[in-house]
Amino acid sequence: MQNQTSEEPFNRTSEQKQAAQEMLAFIQECPTQFHATERIRTELESHGYERLWEDEKWKIRQGGAYYVTKNDSTIVAFHVGTKAGADSGFQITASHSDSPAFKIKEHAGLEVKKKYIQLNTEGYGGMLCASWIDRPLSVAGRAVVREGERFVTKLVDIGRDLVLIPGLAIHMNRNANEGTAYNKQKDMLPLFGGQGCETGDFKKLAAASLGVGEADIYGSDLYLYNRQRPFIWGAQEEFLSSPRLDDLECAYASLKGFLSGRPQQAVHVYACFDNEETGSGTKQGAGSSFLSDVLQRINAGLGNTQEDYYRAVARSFLLSADNAHAVHPNYPEKTDETNCVYMNDGIVIKSHAGQKYTSDAVSIALFRAVCERAGVPVQHFANRSDQQGGSTLGNIAAANVPLNAVDIGLAQLAMHSACETAGVKDTWYLIQAVKEFFSVCFSLEKGVLGIMADKER
Repeated sequence: MQNQTSEEPFNRTSEQKQAAQEMLAFIQECPTQFHATERIRTELESHGYERLWEDEKWKIRQGGAYYVTKNDSTIVAFHVGTKAGADSGFQITASHSDSPAFKIKEHAGLEVKKKYIQLNTEGYGGMLCASWIDRPLSVAGRAVVREGERFVTKLVDIGRDLVLIPGLAIHMNRNANEGTAYNKQKDMLPLFGGQGCETGDFKKLAAASLGVGEADIYGSDLYLYNRQRPFIWGAQEEFLSSPRLDDLECAYASLKGFLSGRPQQAVHVYACFDNEETGSGTKQGAGSSFLSDVLQRINAGLGNTQEDYYRAVARSFLLSADNAHAVHPNYPEKTDETNCVYMNDGIVIKSHAGQKYTSDAVSIALFRAVCERAGVPVQHFANRSDQQGGSTLGNIAAANVPLNAVDIGLAQLAMHSACETAGVKDTWYLIQAVKEFFSVCFSLEKGVLGIMADKER
């Protein structure tokens, strides 16, 4: 079906703008996946969610709300229906906490001609390198600090304009505007200090920001991040730009919708995974058994059998929420002719014949029904047949938990840039759709799926 775009004048409500502003404020507090997980954790606890630990026995009760983290960078929260039992299913949203960035190597300081100190970095994920050049950057992440015989994880955020990746002048590269290939070891190293700075000064700075001695830092995962403040812009304030929209916009909107749910029959689940940008193949990634382990522990905690778990998965549904490519005004030919999407035109349903996206006729139909109930517009995206697109969480997670799943997202420009652009309306659209998703139940009777209000079950 060809997407239908609206020809009506742009009409943004105050609620939509407020949702966008709150989402941007959330992103600004989350320079890395570790900060995003911590921010989500505090939001869950403010709503009464109880922390569970992987190495302890879980005590699960009907009506209870819980969360568990992995690696301090992945978080799964769940709210058990007040009437949840052996016939209940799981309703799940998945997003990811990480974004492409430059990770600082263990021995960070590099001296250049006794005049400069650079930081030695490597690429994390597939970033647009040019977007990182000539803009103020800082450093954030986590450090593992020794306290006596214990090793404690602490968040790090230098929180000031600290480094910059200087571009090469046009006079020294006359072909720069004809296309440049970036070597991450040569072209993308940030400048940290000048004459008088030493190679060990970065670790001193990190230790000072933590209030510990250098020798107390036993390990770290530190990244460069763009210091630019998010902003709303455009002739009618219809656009917003920010670092890390992919995928913190979906992580935020899914969380807001999740927290509005009050399950009765189902178990509501919110998952935000790390390492999507590097393939999800880690202990904290969507390709691990972590989600499956959590769901099975919920099932066992409710006193259900393994057979009950298989039945629950069969009637479960996953929204995999990760942003999508909007039509670019300078390059409209880069997107499919009829399955292309636009900012502010609603939630994107993503499909791929080779199952890079997990959406199929069943999951698309059910999600469209949810959006109809929520009064939210939808769009359909597919890659050009002669171009290879990216993958996301849905097909990876569903390989471990074989449930009905749909890949969705919000349209954006410049994905994987240090500053990405999206539509002001769309965060609100996704919040409303996820709210509705957590207000209905999915039924399965002899292979036939249905959807109804949770209170109707």
